[in-house]
Amino acid sequence: MRDPYSILGVKRGADATEIKAAWRSKAKSVHPDHNQGDPNASNLFAEMGEAYELLKDPERRKRYDRASDMHQTIMQQREAAVRAKQARANAEKVMEELARAKAQQAQAQAHSQAGSQPNSQANSQAQPQGHSQNQAQGQQGKAKSGSAGARGSESPEDMVERIFGVSPEAGASGDGGKPSADQADASGGRTTGSVPGSTGSATSSANTAHGYQDGAAEKAEAPAESVPLPVMAVDLITALVRRIRGTHPVPEKAPDLSVEASVTIEDLIQRRSVSVNLPEEREIRVTPERGMTDGHVMRLKGQGLKLPGMKQGDILVTLRAAKDTRFRIEGYDIHTILPITLEDAVLGADSEVETPDGKRTLTVAPWSGSDQVIRLEGLGLPDDNGTRGDLVAEIRIVLWDKPDPKVTDLMRHMRHGLYL
Repeated sequence: MRDPYSILGVKRGADATEIKAAWRSKAKSVHPDHNQGDPNASNLFAEMGEAYELLKDPERRKRYDRASDMHQTIMQQREAAVRAKQARANAEKVMEELARAKAQQAQAQAHSQAGSQPNSQANSQAQPQGHSQNQAQGQQGKAKSGSAGARGSESPEDMVERIFGVSPEAGASGDGGKPSADQADASGGRTTGSVPGSTGSATSSANTAHGYQDGAAEKAEAPAESVPLPVMAVDLITALVRRIRGTHPVPEKAPDLSVEASVTIEDLIQRRSVSVNLPEEREIRVTPERGMTDGHVMRLKGQGLKLPGMKQGDILVTLRAAKDTRFRIEGYDIHTILPITLEDAVLGADSEVETPDGKRTLTVAPWSGSDQVIRLEGLGLPDDNGTRGDLVAEIRIVLWDKPDPKVTDLMRHMRHGLYL
C-alpha cells in the first residue's frame, strides 16, 4: 500500500477533522459512478478507503508512523553504508597514488645519482678558465633531475587535487599559481653561492673556482632528501581532511526519535522518574523537572538513533498525563468536581474535597451554582517560579437519588407563582 497521507493529500500531522474532510472530497472525485470510463477508478476508490480506515484509527495510525520512521531509518543506514564504501574506495585510491609517487621518487633519485658521477669527474679535471662551462653543465643537469623528480616530490595538496579535482577554495586562495620553494630550486631560481670577483691573484681565483665546482659536484652527487612513507601518508591524509572540512558540511544529525511518557499527577508533583519504551526493545527512564506539565516535551540530546557517518540523534519525550477520574490538568492547575446537594447550594455548607495532598475542607457560599468554582491556592503542579498552581473545585449540584415530595411541591409552586 502506498503512503496513506499522500493518497488523501494531507500532511503527516493532520488531525482527524482534516483527514475526514480530505477523504470526503477525494471520495467524490474518484467514485466509480462518476468515473465510469476509467478502469482504475474502483481500485483508486478502494485504496482511498483503506487509507482513510488506517488514518482514522489512532492506534493503527501510530503503528504505521512508527513503521514508516523505521523504514526511513533503514534507508538512511543504507545510504550511509554506500557513502562509507565510496570513502574506502577513495582511501584505497589515495594509498595507491602514494605508493606510485614513492616509486617515482626513488627512480628520480637513482637517475640523479647516475648522472652526478660523470659531472664529478669532469669537475676534478676542470681549470679555472673552464668555470663558466662547468657551471652551465651543472645547471643543465640540475634542471633535468628536477624535471624527472617533479612527480616524486609532489606535495600532498597537489596529489589530493590531482585525484579528486581542484577544490573550490584553492581557486579563491589568491596565490595565483605561485611556484613553491621546491619548484624554485628545480628551475634554478635560487642561488647557492656567488662567483668570485675578477680582482685578486690568479691563484686565489683558481682555488676559489675549483672549490665552487667541488661544492656543486658534491651537491649534485647528494641524493634528494627522501620523505619516509609514513610521513607522506600522514601529510596526505591531513591534506585530505583539510579539503573535506572545507568543501563538505558538518555531518548531519540522525533523525530525532519521538516517544511519549505516561505520568501521573503524583509523578509531576514529586518529580518521580518514569520508564519509556523505545523501539528495538530499549527502555530509558526520565525524570520530570519543575515547571513541566501535561504536553511538555523533554529533549534528551545524543541518546537517539545511531547511524553510520551521522551524528547521533536526540530523543523527544512528550509527557502525557495518565487518565484520572478524580482530577484534570489545565496548565499548572488541577481541576476536580465538587458535588453538592440542592440545599447546600442554596444555604451554603462546609464540604470536603480530595486533593493530591489529601482531603481538604472548604466552604461553599450560600446560593452557589454549578457555574462557580472554589480555588485552593498552592495545591496544583510546581511551576517555573518555585511555587505551585491551584486546585480548582468545580461545583456541581446533584439531586437526591429518589425524588423528595416536599422539594417537588416547592418547585411546582415556584413555577406557577404560588408561594407558601
